[in-house]
Amino acid sequence: MTQTRRQFLTTGAALASAASLGLAHKAHAADPLGVTLVAPSPLGDVGWTHSLVAGLEKAKAELGSPINITVLDSIGDGPDADRIFQKTVSDGNKVLIAGSFGYQNAALQLARRFPDVSVIHASGYQTAPNLANFAAKNFEGTYLLGMAAAALTKSKKIGSVSAFAIPELITSINAFALGARAIDPEVEVSVVWVNSWFDPAKEQSAAKALIAQGVDVIFSNAQDTPSVVAACEEAGVYVGNLNSSMKAYAATKYLGVADTDWSPYFKAEIEAHLSGTFKGAGHWLGMKDGVVRLLDLSPDVPADAKAKIDEAEAGMIAGTFNPFTGPIKNAAGQEVVAAGAVMPDEQVLAMDYHVEGVVTPLPK
Repeated sequence: MTQTRRQFLTTGAALASAASLGLAHKAHAADPLGVTLVAPSPLGDVGWTHSLVAGLEKAKAELGSPINITVLDSIGDGPDADRIFQKTVSDGNKVLIAGSFGYQNAALQLARRFPDVSVIHASGYQTAPNLANFAAKNFEGTYLLGMAAAALTKSKKIGSVSAFAIPELITSINAFALGARAIDPEVEVSVVWVNSWFDPAKEQSAAKALIAQGVDVIFSNAQDTPSVVAACEEAGVYVGNLNSSMKAYAATKYLGVADTDWSPYFKAEIEAHLSGTFKGAGHWLGMKDGVVRLLDLSPDVPADAKAKIDEAEAGMIAGTFNPFTGPIKNAAGQEVVAAGAVMPDEQVLAMDYHVEGVVTPLPK
């Protein structure tokens, strides 16, 4: 069930009153488990919120226990999120999925106040006994997209329209560049930051700006709209993206998607809540976990490049290959990972610089 913010905040007064009296905790074991997903962007047929909902619905279908799902989209950070988090608990929900990094403080405070509620927070770093966080190793998929991009570019100029200059997205761009330069060391990557998760007009303008610079393959990095994909299709430029397939918006020029399937993780956490074994921990999940996948790869990718992509993908699934294996230099030409060494996870998670080949400076 999907509700608007207004509907959610103006319903359920009786349940809220019962919760304040401690009566909501007397639910029978056979009652459905209430699970609420709160997300920052509109729920559509593509993007981040779509991938979260798809994963949750798939997990529900695979679980034997009855579950009621509420999806609240387009919820901004700050007091609005705080108020909505509180009401999910007042309405009797026992699992909250906080689907934005900006919800972190609200999620932590809610977990501290309601120890019987399991809270799952996207992309954060805080934990508590009943607060876990989760993130995807998107860089595994974007490395493969970079390999495909290098195989198809004619200008040796590829680019990315990216949401925010945060470590998670910087890492995705760096992996995209490393994958590309594994195929062709002369490829360069340009970046336009739009500073928004959802701004179709700005995203489209950014894509057109890159194309005007001679970029002929674009990576849409964490956009919740198909604006970049549609603009590239119209311009005859290959385009790939994160989170969920946008192939329907690029019939001839779709490069592929670094897809995320959250169902294995959501299923495991809901089962842990039901069994009383939920633990507050960090979960960083990739191809080996069945969460990150390369899907809808363009049939235009030459066979020799496709074989290299398949080999790299198999290595990531097996845990024998890491995209951040040296030698790696930063954009200033300084070595950051020695030949044969692998960048430690904590450095990948905190990445605040571009690798060699990314020609656009990071915003200050």
